[in-house]
Amino acid sequence: MKPEMQTTEKQKSLSFKDWLLWGPRNKVILFFSIIAIFTQFFAFKYFYPFASYIHGDSFSYLNAAYKNLSINTYMIGYSMFLRFFSIITSSDTALVAIQYLLLQGSSLFFLLTIFYFYRPRQLTRGLLFCFMLFNPLFLYMANLISSDALFLALSLVWFTLLLWIIIYFPSTMLLILHTFILYIAFTVRYNALIYPFIGALAIGFSNLSLRKKIAGIAAPLLLTGAFILYTCGQYKALTGTWQYSPFSGWQMTNNAMYAYRYVDSAKRKPVPAKFKALDNMIRTYFDSTRDIRKHPQEALEASTVYMWAPQLTLYKYRNMQFTKDSTTSEFKRWASMGPFYAAYGAYIIRQYPWQYVQHFLWPNTQKYYAPPVEFLATYNSDKDSTAPIALKWFGYKSLRLKARAKNLDAPVLEFYPILSGIINVVMLLGLLCFILLKGYLQNTTFRKGILLAGAVWIINAAFTIFASSAALRFQSFPILLTTSFTALIIEWLWNMASTKQESTQPLIAKS
Repeated sequence: MKPEMQTTEKQKSLSFKDWLLWGPRNKVILFFSIIAIFTQFFAFKYFYPFASYIHGDSFSYLNAAYKNLSINTYMIGYSMFLRFFSIITSSDTALVAIQYLLLQGSSLFFLLTIFYFYRPRQLTRGLLFCFMLFNPLFLYMANLISSDALFLALSLVWFTLLLWIIIYFPSTMLLILHTFILYIAFTVRYNALIYPFIGALAIGFSNLSLRKKIAGIAAPLLLTGAFILYTCGQYKALTGTWQYSPFSGWQMTNNAMYAYRYVDSAKRKPVPAKFKALDNMIRTYFDSTRDIRKHPQEALEASTVYMWAPQLTLYKYRNMQFTKDSTTSEFKRWASMGPFYAAYGAYIIRQYPWQYVQHFLWPNTQKYYAPPVEFLATYNSDKDSTAPIALKWFGYKSLRLKARAKNLDAPVLEFYPILSGIINVVMLLGLLCFILLKGYLQNTTFRKGILLAGAVWIINAAFTIFASSAALRFQSFPILLTTSFTALIIEWLWNMASTKQESTQPLIAKS
């Protein structure tokens, strides 16, 4: 790829700030972006004047913010964000506006950085610019009281800062910003567990001095490590057990149950004594729910229903452990089961690895390939009201939420699973072409960006498939990332083909 062909020498010498303001075209683009962002937001809020809620997750975030909790069912970062924002205003419209501006601002920062470094052709710039600026996903995510919009914005900024670090010789301030953004993202979503290691890998291969490399790697690890120790200490005080995430324990058994369901009773292996009561309850549940017409949840694959449904086995077993204790809080009961469920789930997976691959990992891989729209598909989880905690937090006059839109579904997002599937395939093929054609030997700047994007895509895919669940709101960051870099790879391949064709034309003429 030869980005210099698209620019003048004057443009190449400009700083990022000066480049943004250079020439009338960039100024028009920035002005147009501002107008388009605000126009889209006001039009969307006309049809959806109230925020949207996931009936469960959203109220957990609000409850943690209201009580100023230091730990919660989900990561505490978004609840802290809500609490901080409440100092300014209690308006849900203002909160949605800030979330939308964060999404648009971070995506423009990411996109303009790519344009500045790689100077793609006008067609590529136009397509990517329209894809980001007029992306309906941003509106629906921003309107949701959930950590998704904040985490996506933080992830885009985190990745963009890494690009600056590995491509340009960065200042100390840039390393500080990277550490700060990474730490905030780490407190918001479990997916950020992979970020410190990706950041350390990128900084390790940068052109920084050894002293700055050590500082740039150590600072995020120390901050995130301190957060982990603090969280573990809080759970130790609450439950008597040292743990970072009870959520992961529940998730482990939930995932294992999708494999265990397909183990024939005759091939069932004995379990340690401490697991027998739970194991017998799970097997009894499976034996009594074979008819999916009466038990539609059993038709789901690689879902999270087992870990959240109060009427199913995991909650029933948990409640049995506290039958003589009516004073323990709901959260403490939930957190106390984390280590036990982590041990049981890991044991089942070890005993039946093939069933686990066949009935959880493979379906979860398919969901990652084309993530379901899930809660974004319908406004307010298809309900016409919210919970008392939302009324109290945002100062609503009523629990009822009104919308002017006649159709509360979001059909405009239905193309995303298709887009994700296509982009995942093209990204994989593009990376293979980049390696086979030895693109890593041709352009240092392009190589660094492609390898970084490829590493984030692959590591995030592995984390999601093996340890998480796939949904559009969870995979929005890798989708935006791979779409952008897939466009750059396609342009690079086009340039390679054009260059090769030009070099063969004189030979053809001679013959």
